Amino acid sequence: MKHQNIVLALSALLLAAPATLAQGVNNLRIMAPASPGGGWDQTSRAIQTVLQEQGIVKPVQVFNVPGAGGTIGLAQLYNAKGDGSLLMTMGLVMVGAIQTNSSKVDLSRVTPIARLTGEYEVIVVPAASPHKNMADLVAAWKADPGKVAFAGGSAGGTDHMLVGLVAKAAGIDPKKVNYVPFSGGGETLAALLGNQVAAGVAGYGEFEAQIKAGKLRAIGISSAKPQAGIPVPTLKSQGLNVELANWRGIVAAPGISAGEKAALVAAMDKMHASKQWKDTLATRNWTDLYLSGSRFDVYLKLEAARTKEVLQSIGLVK
Repeated sequence: MKHQNIVLALSALLLAAPATLAQGVNNLRIMAPASPGGGWDQTSRAIQTVLQEQGIVKPVQVFNVPGAGGTIGLAQLYNAKGDGSLLMTMGLVMVGAIQTNSSKVDLSRVTPIARLTGEYEVIVVPAASPHKNMADLVAAWKADPGKVAFAGGSAGGTDHMLVGLVAKAAGIDPKKVNYVPFSGGGETLAALLGNQVAAGVAGYGEFEAQIKAGKLRAIGISSAKPQAGIPVPTLKSQGLNVELANWRGIVAAPGISAGEKAALVAAMDKMHASKQWKDTLATRNWTDLYLSGSRFDVYLKLEAARTKEVLQSIGLVK
């Protein structure tokens, strides 16, 4: 009888294992590999809030490791090999920074969990610009590539990549692009409003107020389809086969078990399905680009290859 009870108890534990697997994440730490206040930090803290308030994971701690486009944090994540309770927020900016900073650690070493959100890029011109659409801008660009200056964020970042992709799609040598990098959106805006550059590139949110005030004209967005609430024609609809999202995602340390990865993916899936997460996306104007598990693994490999090709074409990576 005693032996039978032990067998029954063991059977119950084995049957309970899958349920534990889906929910078995506790004492989670999320690294934002940038300073407080930026996109990765905001994303990390939004995840923390929803996971805790929905009772999916408790407790969740967020900490910052800034520097070198996130690659300092990436190296720290790599050194935490086998730690199944550590996540890191990252995105397209990090994919590029790995290459431009010649990082010794790349994303092939980590454990992909999910792509979460994104923001499409817009190309804008000053209100007084003679360029009414992308065709006008491209015509002037082709006539004298060096004369048409584009303002955007850091060299090799998402804004720079978009300009390189558009140049290539328009038949312009990406190495001849005149790209003026600025450290912040405010400086990019000042250059545009002061008519120091022909065009500017950033996420729609950075230019929204000036577009609505009539100070800037948005002439193209990098999404595949028109975006609700954003009355800007896509680049594709104007004959430029370019699509680019400044996406953000989350990865785990290398060397974690299949069970630990499944539990982390399940936690993100549950978070994504919650009304609170959907409300968070709406409040922050984040586009839902959710992709988890093995599909994100494949996407990350493809995105790393595409980013390398773009950065090589504009001469930033050999």
